[in-house]
This record gives sequence, C-alpha cells and structure tokens, in this order.
Amino acid sequence: MDDLFAFDRYWAAQGYAAIAGTDEAGRGPLAGPVVAAAVILPLGLAIPYLNDSKQVSPRRREWLYEQILVKAIACSWSEVGPAEIDQINIYQASRLAMMQALTGLARTFDLVLSDAMPLPALPVPCIPIVHGDAKSASIAAASILAKVVRDRIMGEWDTKFPQYGFRQHKGYGTAKHLQAIREYGPCPIHRRTYEPIKCWRARTDEN
Repeated sequence: MDDLFAFDRYWAAQGYAAIAGTDEAGRGPLAGPVVAAAVILPLGLAIPYLNDSKQVSPRRREWLYEQILVKAIACSWSEVGPAEIDQINIYQASRLAMMQALTGLARTFDLVLSDAMPLPALPVPCIPIVHGDAKSASIAAASILAKVVRDRIMGEWDTKFPQYGFRQHKGYGTAKHLQAIREYGPCPIHRRTYEPIKCWRARTDEN
C-alpha cells in the first residue's frame, strides 16, 4: 500500500494539496458504456487490498468500492453511452467521461493523475501515468469505482437483454457473446462501429 502512494506523495511534496486520480472502465467491450471515475483520497489513507481493479476479485472490488465511498475526500463518476462512443470514438469518449467525472467532484483539486490519458482541457496540471492504476492510490481507487459502476450497469442491461449474457461477460467479446450476436443480431447497447457488429450489419445490409 505504501508503494501505491509513491506518485501521490511525490506530487504532494511538490506543493499540490488536493490530488485527484481518474481512470475508466469499458474501452474494450462490444457493448455498453465507458465509465470513468475520479477520486480525491487523503494522502496515505490505508485501504487494505487497494489495487488496479483488474487485479482484484469481484467480491473484493465491491468491498473496496464501499470503503472508497466512505473514506475518500470526494469521488464522482460518469458514463458515455454506446451511441456517443460510435459518434466520437472510444478514445475521445473515455476522455470525455474522465472530464465529466472530474467536473463532478464536490471538492476542488489542484492536480490530476490519470491512467495514461492526457487531459489538456483541464484548468489544472494533469500527469498521465502509464499503468497508473497499479502505481497511484488515487488512480487505483478511481479504477475500482469505474469498474464496479460499469459492472452494475451491465447487470441492469442483462435483465433487459438476457439472451446476450451481459451479467457474465460485461459486454466483452467472449465466445458466448459472439454466438449471441450471430444468433440474435446486435441490441441497442452494442457499439455499431466495433467488430464484429460492423461486419454483421454489413452482411445483413447486403442481404
């Protein structure tokens, strides 16, 4: 845990008093939104097992989610849906979600640490850190919030479109998901500019 605060401590030592970390979840899936979160943590806060969300089990992520909500100075999240992802591309949608999450914070901040995403439109400096969710506590906390929120959203969509299995694969291109697309075609939350949905639509348009 101490190592996870190394970047946060370094920038705090440079005089930054409120550091916000931001990260997103959902760039790769074929369906659903991209969700970003932003978190301001007390420097050195001890939250056991805090780590990159991909390195934490679903049950532990849920526990960390509750801990972060209680112990963070401020936190916020935002989603950008599949229609807008198709319109502006996933990179820009991820950036937009991060900006919206940061704007939604109830406390001001004077520095942002992001998971490898430059955010030049911010009024404060932003430090993009490659694999930042494994190197910065505030980014790791944001990654947990974003992942849990997005997983819950996909669970809700699963109740509306149970044939696709969104609760299990969260929209990623698993064999089961691809088979469902072949069998039923895309549903309203599929990203039309992503393969294989784009190919499926091209084939159906030809027929």
